[in-house]
Order: sequence, then structure tokens, then C-alpha cells
Amino acid sequence: MLNIGVLSYTAAALMFLVLSLLLLTSWRGRLQGALLVFASLSTVAWAAMAAYHAALDYPPSLTLPAAEIARNAVWLAFLVRLLHPAQQAGPMSLRLRWLAAGLAGLCLALLSIDIYPPLTGIDSDVDLRMFGHVLLAVAGLGLVEQVLRNTPTEQRWAIKFLCLGVGGMFAYDFFLYSDALLFRHIDAHLWDARGMITALAVPLIAVSAARNPQWSLEVTVSRGFVFHTAALMGAGIYLLVMAAAGYYIRIYGGNWGVVGQAIFLFGSAVVLLAIVSSGQVRARWKVLLNKHFFSHKYDYREEWLRFIRTLSNGEPGQQQSAATQERAIQALAQIVDSPAGMLWWRSKTAGDTATHFTPSARWNMPASAGASEPVEGVLARFLEERQWIIDLGEYAHRPESHEGLVIPQWLRDLPQCWLVVPLILDQQLVGFMILAQPRAARQINWEDRDLLKTAGYQAASFLAQLESAQRLSEARQFEAFNRLSAFVVHDLKNLVAQLSLVVSNAQKHKHNPAFMEDAINTVEHAAAKMNRMLAQLRAGNLQAHTAIKFDLDTLLREVIEARAHSKPSPSLEIAEAGLRVQADRDRLAAVFGHIIQNAQEATPADGHVRVRLKREGAQAILEVEDSGHGMDAEFIRKRLFQPFETTKGNMGMGIGVYQSRELVRELGGDIEVASQPGEGSRFRILLPLLFFRQEDAQFEEKSRTREGMR
Repeated sequence: MLNIGVLSYTAAALMFLVLSLLLLTSWRGRLQGALLVFASLSTVAWAAMAAYHAALDYPPSLTLPAAEIARNAVWLAFLVRLLHPAQQAGPMSLRLRWLAAGLAGLCLALLSIDIYPPLTGIDSDVDLRMFGHVLLAVAGLGLVEQVLRNTPTEQRWAIKFLCLGVGGMFAYDFFLYSDALLFRHIDAHLWDARGMITALAVPLIAVSAARNPQWSLEVTVSRGFVFHTAALMGAGIYLLVMAAAGYYIRIYGGNWGVVGQAIFLFGSAVVLLAIVSSGQVRARWKVLLNKHFFSHKYDYREEWLRFIRTLSNGEPGQQQSAATQERAIQALAQIVDSPAGMLWWRSKTAGDTATHFTPSARWNMPASAGASEPVEGVLARFLEERQWIIDLGEYAHRPESHEGLVIPQWLRDLPQCWLVVPLILDQQLVGFMILAQPRAARQINWEDRDLLKTAGYQAASFLAQLESAQRLSEARQFEAFNRLSAFVVHDLKNLVAQLSLVVSNAQKHKHNPAFMEDAINTVEHAAAKMNRMLAQLRAGNLQAHTAIKFDLDTLLREVIEARAHSKPSPSLEIAEAGLRVQADRDRLAAVFGHIIQNAQEATPADGHVRVRLKREGAQAILEVEDSGHGMDAEFIRKRLFQPFETTKGNMGMGIGVYQSRELVRELGGDIEVASQPGEGSRFRILLPLLFFRQEDAQFEEKSRTREGMR
């Protein structure tokens, strides 16, 4: 059979054991903390002993009364210690010492009467024992009252739950033993309920311990745990009451009793589900718990984690979108249980200067069409200078508290507006948020304002970074477009130069069949290249080229032949024929032609431009050497390979060498430059060979070794 006493006192022992462990792991070594730990542990021992005796149907014992008296004595000592700091120095301390001595004497006397009557010479009758326990309970209640009375009003929030918990235990003891003194025996039902009532004091004592760091370290009671536990207990009590009501409906409902009970219980369940799922009820319940059970209104760790989690909940890589800004609104609104909000952000003009704040995003709030707030307007200046959270309800009742503020008409027309939160970045207003009335009516205090202001700083930084990322993305797109345009113009310039040369020589050589054949070939080549460029532009990618396998010496001869008309005419020396590469033939021809053209333009007509092709290991080496004016090391290092840098004035684009090196590097090679002012330049183009066998490399390495040994 279920023993209620065992369950009751076991629950008390477990609850105080958990409290003791929390206090032991966070004890700072102070006397108040030690006494509180001892009081909790003594209660564990007493409750465990009571549960054991209840399981044995309460056999005669001297240990249970001794454990109860010891428990009360430690709790009384703890209360005396709490009362001591609240008193003035001097005679009051002496009175407290006399009080402590008197309580100790009372406990010893009661212990002697309960355990060993011959020591006192008094028969341990029930009346005297019950009267002694009543006195002990009265002493405890008196100490609780003195602790609460002597604590300053502004500090009572930290002590009131302890007074409720410990005072409740002593009050029940007073009731229990007064009833026993009246009827000359302890009521078994009241005794069994005592364990559960003692266990109910644990949450109250834990809250006070959390509010008094001088007792121990912070004993944190999770707000989520308290909220869900309180909700579960409330739901349980509701269901018990409804079950009892349903039982009586069935008993006294006659023929309709069973039907009435079923309808009543189903309706009760529906009502409970409606209450549990109500956002307004949850909001009111949170306000009630935060107001009465916690020293701070917010669990800042949980609030900040939720704020950051809401901000970063977007899809990977998502940058500019209304959804990202809506999350920022939602993250700020969740702090004060606001169901809706709107973001106003500075708008940029062509001069990159913000002139107005306009609605940028909204969350569960109707749009404000055509509304804008000037950057130099009264509202914007007030938010930037004061950095206040504007409570529109407070402003409506006390406008004088917001000196210099005039609420614009568009804000008055927005429904359910409650708060205006400034978004400050580097002491400048970059935007503001408007939050709607919360689900449960609440007054905001300094704690709300500080948390909203701090979250506003974070939101402003987040949104500003989002805007910067968007602008950087746009700038990169424009940069890619400009680079694409520059490459197209550069290639067109070369084609136009070829066609212009054909036109300029046409009048003189138009009757020469060989010239006409060359002119037609040149025009055909230019048309084919322009068609390929147009196809690549339509595809949006200038890099979409076809790589083929070809001999470098054949390509070089074609390039040299095309550049032979310019002075000085380049000479070609091929050390090894048949060197094959895989690349886009036209693009590589353009690279060779550009390097040779630059050498010709930098060299006087009586100078020389020499082109050599050879192999070194697995690479083909093309050297272009001229006797031109040369370049210094600073120019080569800083300017030669920089795009849009040119020494040709308006005649050059400044991207030929840069484009050439990028193409060669795409093929796995590189371009090396050696030059001295007045001594000419030498360009080395290194390209990986296609059919270079491993045995060739080994043979070459052995040959070099033999040459070194010689």
C-alpha cells in the first residue's frame, strides 16, 4: 500500500539535497553560506530519518526528535546571523548574543526533555513536549519577522522569499504542535503533509540565495525552467480541479451525470489548450515570473543568444534581402514581446549622401506608403543626440519629458506604435525601428531601455555590414564589367590598327594581287575574331576559349610575319622545333604579338628586336629582346603588370602586359622581365610543354651533370 508519509518526506529530503549540493559547489567560505548549507543538510537528515520511520510505521525512537531539534537550531542560528548585519553596532549586538544564548538553551532543554527526562527531573509528558516545540516555532517566526523588519526596504526583495520559505516551515510547525497540544496527540495526516510543505520552501530559499551573493556564489535558477515548471504545475492544478468537478458532476448529475462529465472534461481540455497556446497568456505569465521571482528582469545570456541566433538564421550566402532586415526587426522585437515592427534606414542619393530615412523592411506591420523622415528632421536629430528609446505612450501622457521632440504625423498615423528604437553606429543615426504594442501590457524601465539600446547598437552594426557587403558586391560586378569592357576595347584597338593599315596601303597597292590577298586574309581574320568576341560577350564570359594542340614555332613564324611591316623588323631564332603546347591559339598569338609590338615601339628604327624559342626542361622559353630605352626596377615591380598603367599616353590602354601575364599563368607558365634604362629589355615567356617525356628530362639532367664534371 502506498505510504504517503514516505513519499512526502522523501520528496523533502531530495529537494533539500539538491539545494545543499548547489550551495556546497558555490560556497564562498562566508559564515552565512556555511550556516545555510548546514541548515539545508540538517533538513535533509531530518527528512530522510522521518521517511525511514514512516516506512516502519513510526516505531519509538529518540533520533527523530533529536534530528528535528537540531534542524530547528541550525535554522535559528542562520536567522540570527542574518539579523546581525541589519542591526546597529553596540548594545544591539549584545542583545543578539543574549537572544542566541536563550534559543540555544531552549533547544537543549527540549532535547533533554525529549531524549533523556531523568536529566531534568521532569517527566516527558506529551503536553510539555508539544509546548516546547510550539515555543521553538514561535521563536522561529519571531526571528523571521525581525529579519524582514530590520532589512532596509530597498533590500527586502532579496530576502522576502527566504522569509516566506523558512517562515512557512515554522508556521506549519506551530499549527501542527498547537493542534497536538490541544488534542494531546499529533495528527497523522498533518504529520504526513509536513514533508511536502517543507519541500515547497526549497524554490523560495533558492531564489533568495541567488539574490544574495554574500551567502554564496550565484545560484542560477533557469528562467525557462521556472517558466515551464510553473506552467506545468498550473496545468496540473487546473486538471485536478477540473477532474474533481467532473467527478461531482457524475455523482450528482443523475441520468445525465456521465454525459455531463464527458462534455465538461472535453471542454476543460479545450480551454487548457487554448490558454497554453495563447501568446498573450504566455507573455503575461513571463512578466509575472520576471517581476516576482528574479532580481533581474532578463536572463541576459539567453536573450543575447536568442538575439544573435535570430540575426544569423538566414540562408548561407544570403546578403541583400528584405528577409535579412526582417530578422533584425524580429530579433529586437522579441526582447519586449512585440508582435510587429518596421525598419527605417537611411536612403542614399547619387552623391552617396543620406537625405531621408525611408521604410526599408517591415515585420507583421502594414506598409507606410510614401512616408519619409528627413535626416535633419526633429525626430532624427532627437534620436541621434539623445539616443533615447522613445515610448510613445509615455510621450502622449507626458510630452514635457521629451523636451524638443515633436512626433511627425506619419508616425501618429501608424497603428499600434509603441517604441522607437534608434540604431546608432559611430555615434551617428543610421536608422531606427518602430515596435508595435506587446501582447501583454507592460511598462518599460531602465533595464528594458538598456537592453534595447545595446541590441540596437548590434543591429545597426549588422545592418551596416550587410549594406557594405551589398555595395562591395555591386562594386565587384562593375569592376568585372569594366575589366571586360577594357579587354574588349583593347582587342578592338588591335583589330582597328590592322584594318587601318590595310586601308592606308590600299590606294598604293590596290592593283597588286599579293596585297589584295593579304588584305582579304587580314579582314577575314579580323571578322572571325570579332565574331568570336561577340559570341563570348553574349555568353557573358571572355574566358570561354577553346584549347587546341599546336607547334609554337609555326605560331611564332605567323606572328613574326604579321609584325614584319613595323620597324625594326623582328628576327626569329628557333633552337628546337616541334615544341607543342595546348592553349587557345589566337589568344597566345595575341600575347606574343603584343610583347613583340611593345619591343618594336620601345626601340628606334635602327635598333634590333630578337625573338628566340628554346626548351629548358619541361618548359618552352620564348625570349623577346630589344635594344630600346629600357625600364627601371621600380617601374617593373610596381607598374608594369598593373592594369590600366601605360607609358604610351592616350595611345595605350595599359592592360596588354597584364592580360598577357594572366593568360600565361592560366596555362601554368609565367612572364619574367629583365631590363635596365638605356640598355633595352628582355621578356621571357615560360610555357609548359605538352609532349615532354620523363626520359628526356632524365637524359638532359645526366648531360648537365657530365658537363659540370668536365
